[in-house]
Parts: sequence; structure tokens; C-alpha cells
Amino acid sequence: MFLRVDKLQIDIPAPKKKDENAAAALQELLGGKYGEMSTLGNYMFQSFNFRSKDKLRPFYNLVASITAEELGHVELVSNGVAMLNNGPDKPGGDEGDGGDISGAPYNAMQDIRLASAFLSNAGGATPVNGNGVSWNNDFITTTGNVVTDLLHNFHLECGARLHKLRVYETLTDPTGREVCGYLLVRGSVHAHAYALALKQITGVEIEKMLPTPNINLDKIPECQKYLDEGSHRRLYTFSPSDYKEMSGIWGNGEKALPGDPPGELEVVEGMPEGGKIHQFTGVPSAFTPDYAPEEMFEIATKLYKASR
Repeated sequence: MFLRVDKLQIDIPAPKKKDENAAAALQELLGGKYGEMSTLGNYMFQSFNFRSKDKLRPFYNLVASITAEELGHVELVSNGVAMLNNGPDKPGGDEGDGGDISGAPYNAMQDIRLASAFLSNAGGATPVNGNGVSWNNDFITTTGNVVTDLLHNFHLECGARLHKLRVYETLTDPTGREVCGYLLVRGSVHAHAYALALKQITGVEIEKMLPTPNINLDKIPECQKYLDEGSHRRLYTFSPSDYKEMSGIWGNGEKALPGDPPGELEVVEGMPEGGKIHQFTGVPSAFTPDYAPEEMFEIATKLYKASR
């Protein structure tokens, strides 16, 4: 089962302006071939289908714990997309009334790359790529063969790092760049973890291929604080008591990747401290949450007070 916590994995800054096309670029990291839906789908179904879990527990635990982290990555990218579509945080909160619908408040949406993000999804994120093509099951590999699946996962994480860097290079807004910077660090961790797992099983020193592609994280400003705090050498269990056995793969005297700040790899019980989830402005003219939301707010206030 999964435990849900009402935080994002990191704090991400509010966007400086509404930028729908930047949001479309970030969508690639959600529903693209190497996006977070793909990493989540691969690891989740591999963990569900894993053979001989008890006998191969360190390897099963590795895939299972990274699955939980990937759920958080899907949440993080989705929030980044919605934030860029929504624009800067508004101290006043929701718009006051339904506005003038006849004035075509969505007129500008005719010219953005993913008009459906607004026309169908009210500016929210969905599992599509940067061109609006739906993510699909063909991106999932779960063969039941441990070596084949781990090798695929290594390839997937290496491809995802290139994916993230290219999206990073298209963006200037701090929201999207912060998401990319964090995911580049964590993607390096996952690629390293799968490389070490393959080394344990096969004896092949696949970690010598790292970093693949050759991305120097110290050249990316948004990666720096995560490197400084040691996020590049930590794997989280995302569980209060399970999955600790993966420390036989990760955290057995191995070192951080060359070029990253030095230190031994470690398994951390639990999860990162996390950051706040930004609120998105209600827009009654778009029926989000409704055209006349006052009664909803009143009911929600009463329910909240009754729960205290």
C-alpha cells in the first residue's frame, strides 16, 4: 500500500508570470517517453510482478522504494505544470465573481501549444507529452527477468536525464527550472542505484558508464542546493519500516559518482522533509471550482470547523 503526505518532495518557487508554453514543455517530463509516468509505470508494475520477492528482497526493495519516489515525482511535475499555467501566486486568492464570459477571457488560449490544457483541463496537468499525445502502456517494460528489467531501468533513467536537461534548456522561469534541477539530481541517484544492482547480480561494472549522458550537475545552478545537502547520495525507503534491505546494494561503502560532492551512499528511512503545495486561484468564469462558489466555500468552512 502507499502512504500519502500532503507535501511536495521539495519547495518550488512560484512562477514570475503565466507561461503556458513553458508548461507544455514541462509536460514532456510528465507524459513523454522518458517522463515520470514512464518511470513510475515501469517500476510500479515490475514491483507488483516481481518473482521470488523473499529470496531477492534487496532487489525487490530497490524497485519498490523507487516506485514510491516516482509517485512523488509525478505529483511534483504536475504541480509545476499547473503553476506555470496558473501564473504567480495571488495574495488575494480566488477571483471574486464569474466575470464577463462574453469578453472571451480565454482568447489568448487560441495560440498556445496545448490549448486542451485549458479547454478540457482548466490549466491542470494530465499524462500527455509536450505535444498533447497521451502517455501509454507501450512505454512499460516488465519481463519478469530481473537482469533485463534492471537493465531497462538503467537505460530509462539515463534517457530521462537527457530528457530533463533538454527541457531545462528550453525554460527560463524558476518554477520549471527548479523542478528540472531536482529531478536531474534524483535521476542520477536512480541510474546509479540500478547500475550497482546490476553489478551485484552480473559482476559487470556498469557504474563505469556513469554519468550517462555526461551531464555535469555542478554546472546547473538549480542542482547545487541538492548536491550540497547530499541528495545525490541518498536513497529513501519511503516507508516507516520496510525496504531497508536495499542497503546491501546502496550504502555498503560505495561512493558518490565522480564529479559530485564526495561521500558514502546511504539509505535513509522515511522520506524527504518536503515542501508546500501551492494553491491555484479559483476562476469562476471557467467554472473552477464553479461559477458561483460562495456556497461551496461556506459548506467547506463548516465541515472544517466540525472536524476540529
